[in-house]
Amino acid sequence: MLFKSLIFIVMLTILFTLFRALYFLAKDEKDSNKTLNSLSWRIGLSIALFGLILLGSYMGWIEPHGLPIVSV
Repeated sequence: MLFKSLIFIVMLTILFTLFRALYFLAKDEKDSNKTLNSLSWRIGLSIALFGLILLGSYMGWIEPHGLPIVSV
């Protein structure tokens, strides 16, 4: 349960940085790298989230599941 909470927190942080970048983009300050920095953080966090999901699946902390097989 702790691992799933960590994944959820990382997802919320990704959303926060995305909306933060949107705010800086709409604010439209000249010569500001805040939008670029926020989007760079979002990309890094997304890669880290992908790695966390792969690690959790490999270690058995989370179990992937697919669609149920339905016979017709």
